[in-house]
Amino acid sequence: MQKIDLRKELKHLYGPAAKEVVQVDVPAFQFLMVDGEGDPNTSHCYAQAVEALFSVSYTVKFMMKKGPEAKDYGVMPLEGLWWAEDMSAFIANDRAQWQWTLMIMQPEFVGLETIHAAMAEVKRKKALPALGKLRLETFEEGLCAQVLHVGPFSEEGPTVERVHRFIQARAGLTGKHHEIYLSDIRRAAPANWKTIIRQPMN
Repeated sequence: MQKIDLRKELKHLYGPAAKEVVQVDVPAFQFLMVDGEGDPNTSHCYAQAVEALFSVSYTVKFMMKKGPEAKDYGVMPLEGLWWAEDMSAFIANDRAQWQWTLMIMQPEFVGLETIHAAMAEVKRKKALPALGKLRLETFEEGLCAQVLHVGPFSEEGPTVERVHRFIQARAGLTGKHHEIYLSDIRRAAPANWKTIIRQPMN
């Protein structure tokens, strides 16, 4: 059975270099999503959202592999959209005021029926508080600027500024701050964490 590698197929979107900010056009993809708010370092809701997203995403993967479709693929990385109602709270790093949408891309051949079956299977095995908050939604960002940040999340500031300067020299910022987490932070040292910083532009 051939394994589909979406990250490799979408390398221009999921494999940027840290050296320079690049402009990309991000088409519509479907994502398993969950919304929340608060400091990701201390919020129980954040940890619960991550657990629910990965539990369902891996269950879907194994259902597709073992089912009649017989398709195997790598689960995509966790992504986050970040904002605040008062953006000064975001700029000031007042994380208690942050709002977020966490999400994991699902292959186009995965349908809503499979998602619901996977959610039911996860619910049968575990009592996950965020499970009922999950939704499958199509999300299209369009024109964006992005770059790879290497290092802890707390040191993202200069990288974010690089992205914003790139955009402001060409157009204006729009949409929500977007991060794509390529590293397993439970295993990798913070100095080696790889995060894509993406920002929509108009």
